[in-house]
Amino acid sequence: MTYFNRLVRSGISRRSVLQGLGAGMVSTLALPGYLRAQTAGKIKMAYVTPATGPLGLFGETDGYTVQKIRAALGGKITAANGSTYELEILERDSQSNPNKAAEIAGDLILNDEVHLMVPASTTDTILPVMEQSELYETPCISAGAPWQAVVMPRGGGEFDWTYHFFWGLDEALNTFVGLWNGLETNRKVGMLFPQNIDGETWGNEDYGLPKPTRAAGYDVTIPGYFQARTNDFSAQIDAFKKAGCEIIGGITYPDDLKTFVTQCNQQGFKPRAVTVAAALLFPGGVEAMGPLGNGMSSEVWWTPAFPFPSSLTGQNGRALADEWEADRKRQWTQPLGYSHALLEVAIDILKRSTDPLDREANREAMAATDLTTVCGPVKFSGQPHKNVCTMPIFGGQWVKGEKWPYDLKIVDNSVNQLIAPEQKIVPISW
Repeated sequence: MTYFNRLVRSGISRRSVLQGLGAGMVSTLALPGYLRAQTAGKIKMAYVTPATGPLGLFGETDGYTVQKIRAALGGKITAANGSTYELEILERDSQSNPNKAAEIAGDLILNDEVHLMVPASTTDTILPVMEQSELYETPCISAGAPWQAVVMPRGGGEFDWTYHFFWGLDEALNTFVGLWNGLETNRKVGMLFPQNIDGETWGNEDYGLPKPTRAAGYDVTIPGYFQARTNDFSAQIDAFKKAGCEIIGGITYPDDLKTFVTQCNQQGFKPRAVTVAAALLFPGGVEAMGPLGNGMSSEVWWTPAFPFPSSLTGQNGRALADEWEADRKRQWTQPLGYSHALLEVAIDILKRSTDPLDREANREAMAATDLTTVCGPVKFSGQPHKNVCTMPIFGGQWVKGEKWPYDLKIVDNSVNQLIAPEQKIVPISW
């Protein structure tokens, strides 16, 4: 590690170090790589994603989209100062591990000396990259995790170097309630939460799903939290039966939801709605349930119904999904939109920067972002937080598809009216 980097690691700002050194002394330190990057006109942008590991489905579309954007740009961009720069996108795999994400981010900042950090998808990747970026004064733009999950663990205050766009947990919870309001039920909700950090967050009585559900006039039943990968939901199902629940809400992962729904069917418990986060984001999780997947509901980040054109390619949601399906021979998946939108914003920051080789200039451009992406408008207006832009979220339902086994349709827009529902929610047909 260079003397310069040791000073930065100690918490002294990069700017302070440089200002405190004479021009002659600077030339004796290990800075030539940094200076060559400036004189060569090469911008280094780091893209960190959970490409492998248990969260790999969230990063499935990232590498694909990076390649598409590389091709669209031809490896170059022109900035606000009129100069054209070579653009190098350094892709890194966090392996779904927060410690690995932090290690990668530190290396990219201190050794590769990147000009912009771009962590994509999941709290386990975004939060540690944000922390490193803030510590080492490197602009960082991210998306793909509820904003509270990457802001509140850092104290919830304002930040200088890290900005994020996505919806919030409160909006997701109210989306669930909006879905249920579209059905005729007895307004009794059974809640299903795993014994882990996700379950504890979603099940929290102060800020989790129970609070807005009760506020909307629903009765809530919460049996004991279940152990992930359990093979027996009899206790939960029995509690839901006794309470007369016609709705199930909560958060699970695909294997657990498949087990739960299968046992509901076997034990004669047939709620009119099953609305859970995580397990129902991806087509594979729904298909794994076979015929029982029809009618499952969840929050919607993005679908081909989003009408906004890409600022880079001009493609709308339908065109992006069609291209993915033609190239990969697989059904589109929700993170596809955010993989694209995140790169749209990152490239826009560099294009508007007065000097994309200067981190402070990039930070200023990042704070001033005002761009419509394939996922909707991104602008940091100060609400609900200085460093956050909230994005559209809708309620969706999986229905029998034409090209694929199931299609995800927008059926509720009570939280955000930017897009009209494609159809009405209907009860599950068991």
